[in-house]
Amino acid sequence: MRWLVGPMIVLLPHVGMAAQLSGFYKSFSIAFDSPQAGVPVKGVVSNRLRFNLANSFSDHLSFDFAYDFFLRIQDPSLFENRAEVFTVDPLDYRVADLDSPIYPGDSDPIGSVGVFQNLDRANVAARLSFADVIVGRQAIAWGSARVVNPTDVIAPFTYSELDTEDRTGVDAVRVRVPIGALSEVDAGYVFGRDFAVDRSAFFARGQFNVAKTDVSPLFVRFREQLLVGIDVARGIGSVGAWIEGTRVFTMEQDDAISDYFRVSTGMDYSFGGETYGFIEYHFNGAGVRDPQDYLVNLNRPTYRDAVVYLMGIHYFSFGTTHQLTPLVALSGQFLANVTDPSFFFSSTIEYNIEQDFYLSAGAFIGIGDRPKDGQFQSEFGGYSNILFFSFRIYY
Repeated sequence: MRWLVGPMIVLLPHVGMAAQLSGFYKSFSIAFDSPQAGVPVKGVVSNRLRFNLANSFSDHLSFDFAYDFFLRIQDPSLFENRAEVFTVDPLDYRVADLDSPIYPGDSDPIGSVGVFQNLDRANVAARLSFADVIVGRQAIAWGSARVVNPTDVIAPFTYSELDTEDRTGVDAVRVRVPIGALSEVDAGYVFGRDFAVDRSAFFARGQFNVAKTDVSPLFVRFREQLLVGIDVARGIGSVGAWIEGTRVFTMEQDDAISDYFRVSTGMDYSFGGETYGFIEYHFNGAGVRDPQDYLVNLNRPTYRDAVVYLMGIHYFSFGTTHQLTPLVALSGQFLANVTDPSFFFSSTIEYNIEQDFYLSAGAFIGIGDRPKDGQFQSEFGGYSNILFFSFRIYY
C-alpha cells in the first residue's frame, strides 16, 4: 500500500481545498461473556474517528475519500483471538492496504492498547453521457432482505456486527449504465490481494422495475465459485415483501463440495409511522443439521470464500423498531436456528440527545446449549453474550 502514499500526498491538498469534510467519532464500551465455561468476561473500549472528503471537480468528475483511525483498549487476548466463533474478513477484496495495527507492531509486546487505521474509501467517479464509472476503493452491497442477504458476497456484515453504518470498502472498477428512470445495469471487477485472479471477483447485475416490482438478477464469478441470483421486492398494499435467492456452483474438484441454494423471503409493515416490524425466513443450503458437524463445515470453501457464516439450515427472524418519543427509539431483533434449536436476540435503545449526538445501549444474547468438550451443542449457544454502551458524534 506504500505505493499509494505519494499520489495521496500530492492529490489530497488539491482535493481538500474545495472538498466537503464530514465524519464522526464513535465510542463503544463492550463486554464479552464467553460461552466457554470458566472464561472470564472480557472488555473492549473502541474509539473510532472517521474523516470523509468528497469533492466534485466538475459536473462529470468527483472524488471520494475516507480514513478511519481506531484506538482500542481491550483484553490482551482479543488482539490474538476473535471474540466470536466466526466472522467475515472485510479486507479480503483489497489489492493492498495500510499497515494495521499501527501498534502493537510485530516486535512490540502485546498489552491492552491497540492503534489501528483503515483507508476505507479512495475512488474517482466519472459521470459520462451513457454511464457512471467508479475506479478505486468503494462500497459494494446488494440485497433487499433485512437479516441475511444471499446475494451479498463481497463484504457483508455478520448478524452480530455492532457498527453497520458504513460498508467496508473494496478495490474495484465499476460501470453503472442507466436504462430509463428506474432501471440500470451494473457490472464490475473486484480485485483480490496483490491482483491475484483466483482471489478476485467479477459481477454483472441488472435492476429493473416491472409492474411496480423491483427485479434484480445477479451473476458473480468469485474465487472458485459461480453465483447466479435474483432479488425481487415490491409493495403489496401497505406491506413490503421480498424474496432474494442464489444458486452457487462450486468449481473446485472435490467430492465433499457440492452446489447449494440460499434464499431469504419476508415482509415488513409500518404501524402508524411510530412502529416498524418485519419477519423473514432464511434457507441456508450450505449448512448442516447436526451441531457436531459445524466446525468441520466451517472449513469448506463455502464459508472460507463465499462468506457464508450461519451454520444451520433453517432460520426464522423478526424485528421491530418503536419510536418511544421523537428522540428515543427502541429496537429489537430475534434470529432462530430452528433445527438446533438455538436463538440470538438483540435489543438497542437510542437517545438523540441533541443534533448529531446519539447515546445508545444494548445487548446481544445467545440462547442455546453451550459448547462442551470443544464441540458445538447448538449454534447460537456458541456465541458470546455482548453488552454495550456507545455514543456517536457527527460533524
